[in-house]
Amino acid sequence: MTTPSSNMIQIYCINTEQHYLVPRGSNLLEIYDMIGLQLPYRAVAARVNYRLEDLNYYVYKPKNIEFVDISCAAGMRCYVRTLSMVLAAAIRKNYPDADLRIEHPISKGYYCRLQWSDGEDRLLTSDMVRQIQKTMHEMIDADIPVVAEEIRIQEATELFKERTDGIESLFKTLGNPYVRYFKMGDYIDYYTDVLLPSTGYLNIFALEPYFDGMLLRIPARRKPDHLEEEVMQDKMFGIFSEYVGWNRLLNISNVGELNTVCKTKSTFNMIKLAEALHEKKVTQIADMIANRPGGRPKFVLISGPSSSGKTTFSKRLAIQLLVNGIKPVTIAMDNYFVNRVDTPKDENGEYDFENINAIDLDLFRSQLQDLLDGKEVSLPTYNFEDGKRYFLGNTLKIEKDSIIILEGIHALNPSLIPNIPRQATFRIYVSALTTINVDNHNWIPTTDTRLIRRIVRDYRYRNFSARETIARCESVIKGEEKWIYPYQENADVMFNSALIFELSVLKRHAEPILAEVPKYCAEYSEAYRLLNFLAYFEPIPEKEIPPTSMLREFVGGSSFRY
Repeated sequence: MTTPSSNMIQIYCINTEQHYLVPRGSNLLEIYDMIGLQLPYRAVAARVNYRLEDLNYYVYKPKNIEFVDISCAAGMRCYVRTLSMVLAAAIRKNYPDADLRIEHPISKGYYCRLQWSDGEDRLLTSDMVRQIQKTMHEMIDADIPVVAEEIRIQEATELFKERTDGIESLFKTLGNPYVRYFKMGDYIDYYTDVLLPSTGYLNIFALEPYFDGMLLRIPARRKPDHLEEEVMQDKMFGIFSEYVGWNRLLNISNVGELNTVCKTKSTFNMIKLAEALHEKKVTQIADMIANRPGGRPKFVLISGPSSSGKTTFSKRLAIQLLVNGIKPVTIAMDNYFVNRVDTPKDENGEYDFENINAIDLDLFRSQLQDLLDGKEVSLPTYNFEDGKRYFLGNTLKIEKDSIIILEGIHALNPSLIPNIPRQATFRIYVSALTTINVDNHNWIPTTDTRLIRRIVRDYRYRNFSARETIARCESVIKGEEKWIYPYQENADVMFNSALIFELSVLKRHAEPILAEVPKYCAEYSEAYRLLNFLAYFEPIPEKEIPPTSMLREFVGGSSFRY
């Protein structure tokens, strides 16, 4: 192997598993061209010593480098952030008195609105959307460089002083003397992570009217040279809109405003009000079940992705059903997992816990039928630490007027109980749909909230390290896309289990767990990203969180038995 000279350095490319000598001070894009690497799609960023950097990043010392394209989650996030900046700049160019607000992901895109400086709501017409999209195409065709710059926090606060989305409070939260922002021509913006080198990288997107706003459509993660197939999600949109209204009641719409509250004595009032709104929604759903036209259902089916709080929701719902004079019996489908060694595996040979066949369907269906026939059954209990199912003497026999609550990720899958008529069921979809953003242009992915919940829960109750949980993340997402999301709009009602303050509480639990992930491993990149994300939140104590809270399922201290 050739010894590097003073003006050359040695880098190791993880993609090719080879060492290369490159000129000291080369940027990542130059290195990519030098080594002749060809990814399936155009490189958009790179992990340098497992930390994501933009392609303009200069390398002066030996490094491990892994280039990424938009077929991986990190690359897609980089693409969408840059697309968001182009959208924000196009809106500013056409409507100087308006600012982009990215509300939330939906319909395999991002729902966006215009926020006007005078506070008035104006109808966003189809012509306006077309004009914004036209300007975006012009900016992309111009291939405008996107440049990152660092300045002192005081200067950044002055630079963004006209922003009304809590960015000043956000900067103060970081506790760093410097902050990075981005320039694209004469437009500046702030983003929480790296962007593409220039607008010319944005070859696929669409902008369409959507309800009272617009939908920013993005490339398909599994097929990045095509747009994601739009799926209408009227019920999901309704639940997001409801919780945005709740945020207005709490007077919090972004992390800066949340942090301001967390630093005052108002924290406890915020917690109590958010928990009361949750309880009110659970009560409303129980009333819907009790008073359903045509008669009460025999089964309440509760589904949702991993770490959505299904178990706690089902227990709280059971209490409210009792208030309505209904005798609920809850059956957790997780207890019907096959032994871990018998779990189906995915195409990579990893356990596929989201697969419906990870459930012992024969046992589940036979016991369900026995219960309907008035027989007593011996219920299984699944131990997540050793991955085995046990029969510990727990038995169940139900009365004729009881309602059976079935809770699990497959509860809305029609193939779970194919012989049960639709009118005998009431279907509920539960997920942690984050309803605040970092600021107007930086959204909080619902998958991040659930991943942090899962990391804390798995470490505390399932004997899994953060590294192990992160390693399974991609498999979990694929399973959710296949087994859960296709059925969510079949729900009779949706419940958002997210709490506006939860990341400020989870921060204390998650940070030391994430800090245990060793450097220079594949999972470190994600752990590092999540630690940076949690740095935006002001921590708060959890003593005021009630023992029946959804959050207690993950951080402990619940009065429910799991």
